[in-house]
Amino acid sequence: MRNERPQPIGGESPRTADRCRSGRLPRASASRRQARGRVTSGPVLAPTPTLAELARRAEAVGLAVRGAFHPTDDEEILRPIGVRAGTVVLLGFTGSVQWANFAGSAEAADGLPDPLDRWSQRVTGALAADIGALAIYPGGAPRLSFQRLAARCEAVHQSPIGLLIHERWGLWHAYRGALLLSGKVELSPLDRAAHPCSACRAQPCLTSCPVAAFGADGFNLAACAAHVAGAAGSECRDRGCLARRACPVGAEFRYVDEQAKFHTAAFLRSVALTSATEASRL
Repeated sequence: MRNERPQPIGGESPRTADRCRSGRLPRASASRRQARGRVTSGPVLAPTPTLAELARRAEAVGLAVRGAFHPTDDEEILRPIGVRAGTVVLLGFTGSVQWANFAGSAEAADGLPDPLDRWSQRVTGALAADIGALAIYPGGAPRLSFQRLAARCEAVHQSPIGLLIHERWGLWHAYRGALLLSGKVELSPLDRAAHPCSACRAQPCLTSCPVAAFGADGFNLAACAAHVAGAAGSECRDRGCLARRACPVGAEFRYVDEQAKFHTAAFLRSVALTSATEASRL
């Protein structure tokens, strides 16, 4: 990608807009066009909504505001999409609180690939169109680091098994998208909570995996996937990763079985697809 000067939201060149999955800043009346993935443009709605208003709007469509920050004019995290923003607002799931919104959706029932991603893009895109924001997603192109965005938005830390851990939600949370607003939403200073794992001497997450997939050399993906897919992996397959479930932080927010099973199945499909792709290159 060429080194291009970041453009302000609503003022991207067509080339930059084409590179961003959700396009330019949409008009409020363009919700349906945004949901279909067409590039649209239009003015910013004023005034910039408050964070509380954004939280209410997000909740209404089945998401939670996970946090927000004010990026710099040359924010490194946003360079891949070549835009400037006044505020980045992160959206996602907290435990199983929002799960029913997706589980009851058309995407969850249509049998087509990537239902959760498609649902997230639909509801986030519609919300972005309503408030004149730009929507971005973890699976967008070019790919952005949502873990780095999360570290700017809320007090999360790297856990011993690689997932980000939150002092309240533990390992039971996810990021589904983000809103880029041109205006600056009023934000409180980020409370940098202590790392929840620093006082955990036992670290059961590292010793609970039946195949010791989390070791000194990192995560053994092949061993994990083979176990989960096999006859002995029903506990992980049906109720979620044993190592993740062993963490005492936020244990009350563990995913319900339906949600855990959904994510495990998606994990196995992803591993199988990656293996097939690599095999085709041999």
